[in-house]
Amino acid sequence: MDYVSALLPPAVMAVFFIGVIRVIVKTQGGANKAKEDAVVDAALARAEGTRQASPQPKA
Repeated sequence: MDYVSALLPPAVMAVFFIGVIRVIVKTQGGANKAKEDAVVDAALARAEGTRQASPQPKA
């Protein structure tokens, strides 16, 4: 019975890891991809605008 208790934690972790990978793969793309891309593009544009608006220090 010791072999069962020795193999159970790695087996549980492997199943959990496979589940996490499946969730990550399933959430990539799909119907929400355009919405997520738009949010990222807006954040990048806002950061770029802030960077350009701030005065550049003289070296």
